[in-house]
Amino acid sequence: MVQKVTEVVGTSTEGFAKAADNAIRTASKTVRNLRWFRVTELEGRIHDQKVSEYHATVKIYFDLEA
Repeated sequence: MVQKVTEVVGTSTEGFAKAADNAIRTASKTVRNLRWFRVTELEGRIHDQKVSEYHATVKIYFDLEA
């Protein structure tokens, strides 16, 4: 088996976990055989002195088809 990795950034106004989930859900629309993921970075946007958006950089590993 050979795997490949792609890196994507998901966003959410609800939290880091939802941002990571959004990244994986969006990637799954065009990439098959997703196997596991690693969150490599967490960031956020501040608006009016409070957190307004969460960003999660996610490495997604998937199997290459033979």
